[in-house]
Amino acid sequence: MNAKPSAGYDPREFQALTYHDCLPRLREGSATPRAYLERCLETIAAREPAVKAFVVLNEPGAREAADASGARWKAGRPLSRIDGMPIAIKDLLETKDMPTQMGCVAYRGNFPKRDNAAVWALRAAGAVIVGKTVTAELGGSHPGPTTNPFDPARTPGGSSSGSAAAVAARMVPAAIGTQVGGSIIRPAAYCGNVALKPSQGAINRGERQATSMSSHGVHAGCIEDMWQVAIEIAERCGGDRGAPGLFGPPLAPPARKPQRLIVLETEGWTEIDAATRAAFEALLDRLRAADIILLRRGDHPWIEAFERSIGDARRIGNAITAWENRWATRNLVDQSPEEVSARAKAVLASAEAMTPADYSALLMERAVAQQRHAALAPLADAAILLSCPGPAPLWPGDLPGQPLAPRPTGDSVFNIPSSMLFAPALTMPLMRVAGMPVGAQLMGQQHDDARVTALARWIIQSVPPIVAD
Repeated sequence: MNAKPSAGYDPREFQALTYHDCLPRLREGSATPRAYLERCLETIAAREPAVKAFVVLNEPGAREAADASGARWKAGRPLSRIDGMPIAIKDLLETKDMPTQMGCVAYRGNFPKRDNAAVWALRAAGAVIVGKTVTAELGGSHPGPTTNPFDPARTPGGSSSGSAAAVAARMVPAAIGTQVGGSIIRPAAYCGNVALKPSQGAINRGERQATSMSSHGVHAGCIEDMWQVAIEIAERCGGDRGAPGLFGPPLAPPARKPQRLIVLETEGWTEIDAATRAAFEALLDRLRAADIILLRRGDHPWIEAFERSIGDARRIGNAITAWENRWATRNLVDQSPEEVSARAKAVLASAEAMTPADYSALLMERAVAQQRHAALAPLADAAILLSCPGPAPLWPGDLPGQPLAPRPTGDSVFNIPSSMLFAPALTMPLMRVAGMPVGAQLMGQQHDDARVTALARWIIQSVPPIVAD
């Protein structure tokens, strides 16, 4: 286990919590899963009062699972390379031993006592399920209590707020999140994690298959742990029904230098602050200095056509998801009108103003963007873009008598494209702006998850991070 992080955030110095490098000591018996877990629980006890990453902890169950893992390692029969790894689960996913309350008052006390497919797979791989992490209400935009581990006045992002914060605060080496718009990539970028939003359907969502763009994904302190968790899940429960599942090797793909990358601006380019733009451009300069060819929208008509097709991605993605959640939210509001937030009700109202023809038109716009994205495959290894519009915004809470903040957990403008394209995206903690983490992401073609991971691994290892303060 690595040394304690220094105060503040510096991507050149921050030591994330990792597990893969403990495996030799687990094999030889000089370390145990129980001892690793106890150090995680000590960190949780010390930092949870300020970070508020967890809804519920299952310490007795975690200790029992860690002891069982220890016996397997002692006998030389671990179930996988994540046997004994403490992992946290976003509180949208069902767990047989903890409630699933989805950040919503209407679901308070909800306890289905069954496991989501990914949770089942993690247990089958020997992982130690520590607890349930805070989610924005129903996986939407109404925030929970979690704070950013590097500045408690700022949001950790949403909706996988607790999962991102738990990893960044070194409480656990990995956590499961979900994304429809930007709920894996953005909070990971705000918290300085690596995270994978895989190709659509690559990790079986179990009961969480109501919307066409939602994905399970992994937050972690390093590429090796991120990939290992994802592939261990996929090897056991596969992908969504009708989807082939996650492709790739049984260990994290070796680092691979990209030859060409497409720099994407998206509709968020005009909304970023000057310091974030300068940091991103400095990062691009370092990629050029490494002899990586960068292509932008003016360099090829296909890139320009694609940029135009995602120029309104935020509207398209949000409207598709609102329509697909419409009936579930309507039933919930009818059953518990005082226990659903005003933000969720506003999204419902926008969906109920739509027609089936509106939804069909949105699907056509999405399909065009997917076709134009596929056409870019011969031009470059992947696309690089910001993971977020800047540092995590300050979040003082809603003010009585004032309009609700439109995006209290931050803006998903740089994240919705990968979701609507069904493409894999991976965020890399490569920048500090105003003392806070800002991520850059790689986005690949569908089912290029392993390739994107290999490219990101090379960039993280080879390109010094940017510090812009």
